[in-house]
Amino acid sequence: MAVKDKYTYYSGNIPVIITIEDNKEEFTLTYNIAIAAISDSTEVLLNKIRDELITKSGIRLDEVIDTKRSESIKSKFKDTINYLLSRYLPDIGEKTKDFLITYLMHKSLGLGKIELLLDDIYLEDIVVNNSSEPIWVYHHKHGWLKTNIKIESEDQIKHYSALIGRKVGRNITLLTPLLDAHLETGERINATLNPISTKGNTITLRKFNVKPITITNMLQEKTISLSAAALLWIGVEYELSALVSGGTASGKTTFLNALCGFFPPNQRIISIEDTRELILPKYLHWIPMNTREPNIEGKGEISMLDLTINSLRMRPDRIVVGEIRRQREAETLFEAMHTGHSVYATLHANDTEETLNRLLTPPISVPRSSLPAISMIVIAYRNRRTGIRRIFQISEVKKDANAKVLMQYDLRKDSMFTINKSERLMPELQTQTGFTAQEINQDLREKSVILSWLAKKKIDSVDDIGKIIATYYRDKTRVLELIKK
Repeated sequence: MAVKDKYTYYSGNIPVIITIEDNKEEFTLTYNIAIAAISDSTEVLLNKIRDELITKSGIRLDEVIDTKRSESIKSKFKDTINYLLSRYLPDIGEKTKDFLITYLMHKSLGLGKIELLLDDIYLEDIVVNNSSEPIWVYHHKHGWLKTNIKIESEDQIKHYSALIGRKVGRNITLLTPLLDAHLETGERINATLNPISTKGNTITLRKFNVKPITITNMLQEKTISLSAAALLWIGVEYELSALVSGGTASGKTTFLNALCGFFPPNQRIISIEDTRELILPKYLHWIPMNTREPNIEGKGEISMLDLTINSLRMRPDRIVVGEIRRQREAETLFEAMHTGHSVYATLHANDTEETLNRLLTPPISVPRSSLPAISMIVIAYRNRRTGIRRIFQISEVKKDANAKVLMQYDLRKDSMFTINKSERLMPELQTQTGFTAQEINQDLREKSVILSWLAKKKIDSVDDIGKIIATYYRDKTRVLELIKK
């Protein structure tokens, strides 16, 4: 058994050790999670304490999942755990007691060991298939991994699903066995109950990145080349609209977020999403807006279209949309582009040609004559075999509504190359800026220098990158001199 990776992190007061191993008895790498301070005998004792908790605290199960009483319930549980630990383990120190209280709170009021997984920053998805199989996780570096954790019963999975549902005001029952929701913390949750999912109850949890992946991280991981990033930066700076397309989990929204970091600080930005995923630099003039689903009576819905129409009345310079799905949304966005707004959005499509086809055919069906309002199309790609993510194509949309691929990723060489000369993008930049072709090339070189410096110095937080770019827009010479020094 070979160890491929090993790291530690804290989940509250709990120190967690992760070991990723290549086990010859398994067909995938395994993700082993361990809590250093808990032995098997301690685990048995903690389970005994947990069994006593409900009886001693006098709290019913329906009260545990009542969000209105969550804080008072937590306080009551904490006091009861404190009493029981003092009784069973009278000699433990305060630090150990705090650690064990957090652990028991996870097991009693939260999602058990799933709570520990939620704090691993390298995980993107956490999946429960049923109680007879281990939990699976999608790891940023290693792809899909089988863990050493199982949920003890189908009832426990159902309880976790109900717990999640109550947090967002939804019920999951045999009558309504599907749950699809977003938590306030940003995670997306999907749950299903047996017999709809025939092997057992399921939970699929897509994590929200508290620390977003930035353009610096993408350059370091070769997701995008330096020249491609500079080209997109100059396009965004001079208000050329762009679509980011790609397949499921290819990193479309992540890349859109990185692209938005190039916005100038003196322009008003409105973002529209189903759930808040974008995190932009604090230096930007940004108003994030979220849709709202209807209540039980079918009232109170605020749709993507409602917010898109409303955003046009807010005097935006830039409009950012989480995803284009329907005709009316697309028509409104294209109308915004035609009236001088810069629009940035994502779309499900695997390459440039498919992007245009999706826009032209149902359910979106925009007129072909509208397509030239988009200046740039960026295609995000995930290699399902290796799990790596790359920018696959950067294309321009010509005046005749056909697209031309300017740069494309070569899988064998793991690099991006220029394959066609621009017919529209460069002439349009010359018109927008008044620069000559030589001056635009000089601008691209300067942007490449800045991006290379950010990667070299490992400046990778959203706000730190935003500060450099905001300073660059205000005083280009100062930034370039700083980098030279």
